Amino acid sequence: MREITIFSGTAHQDLAKEISEYLDLPLRPTTIQHFSNDCLYVQMNENCRESDVYIVQPLVTPVQEHLMQLLFMLDAARGASAARLTAVIPYYAYARSDKKDAPRISIAGRLVADLLQTAGANRIITMTLHAPQVHGFFSVPADHLNALNVLANHFHTKDLSNAIVVSPDLGNAKAASQFARLLDVPVAAGSKKRVADDKVIIDTIVGDVEGRDAIVIDDEIANGGTIVEILERLRERGVRKIYVACTHGLFTGKAIERLGAQPDIEEIVTTNTVPIPQDKLLPNMKVLSIAPLIAETIRRNHNGESVSSLFEVYP
Repeated sequence: MREITIFSGTAHQDLAKEISEYLDLPLRPTTIQHFSNDCLYVQMNENCRESDVYIVQPLVTPVQEHLMQLLFMLDAARGASAARLTAVIPYYAYARSDKKDAPRISIAGRLVADLLQTAGANRIITMTLHAPQVHGFFSVPADHLNALNVLANHFHTKDLSNAIVVSPDLGNAKAASQFARLLDVPVAAGSKKRVADDKVIIDTIVGDVEGRDAIVIDDEIANGGTIVEILERLRERGVRKIYVACTHGLFTGKAIERLGAQPDIEEIVTTNTVPIPQDKLLPNMKVLSIAPLIAETIRRNHNGESVSSLFEVYP
């Protein structure tokens, strides 16, 4: 059987190391630097001929730098005669650009998917795309993972007898319903309208939340505007305790300032799909690792085993 060889760009090397350790494999070295004219230079410093190569690189800030690193690494590994190339992208930033909702704009989510294939990717592993239809942009096989079981395992350690899962908007209600089933609690959803990049309006909540412990779940938290707005509506409806959960904790702009100013949040739970620096770690924040899930996905892909069964009962 072919060997597994794991490389990483500079986007999230800690996660890549965790994945490698779980698989009891070394993280292979890579040289990434810039020439004086700012052109990018990438070299894979390990033989990967006829190997099953996995390149770990979430598309986090600076997104364009990390995207180009990933494309160059795919091209370099293909040129080094890798047998199969898999791009492991825990956070696919361009999933937000999934439709032409204004004149003369690019559907960047599809374009980047095409670039990945052109660079040599034979498979994609990603997690919790902002828009599920982006999965269809990939013309190579793609494993679209979710962190719901990882989050549910954490909340199972708490008293859920009075809990309710709340989605900030109807678009995320399906995932919230699945999460609620994992916790065996009811679900509610907000009706959201976005008026600016950092401003949303939630005019109502569908579901009975009064007197309950609310677990607000979203796919990602960027600037925190949606979370702050849904918390206001929940307080108006008399919730008891408030928990916030998401897969991608981006915490851009004033997000940390906004969340830190909410004294009634019991806990903010996120995962390490993106690196979270120390200055963004609030005292009530818990970061869960998705490295075991990605590593198990890699192992099953390599051995030709089912990946979908991972989401029936998380090991």
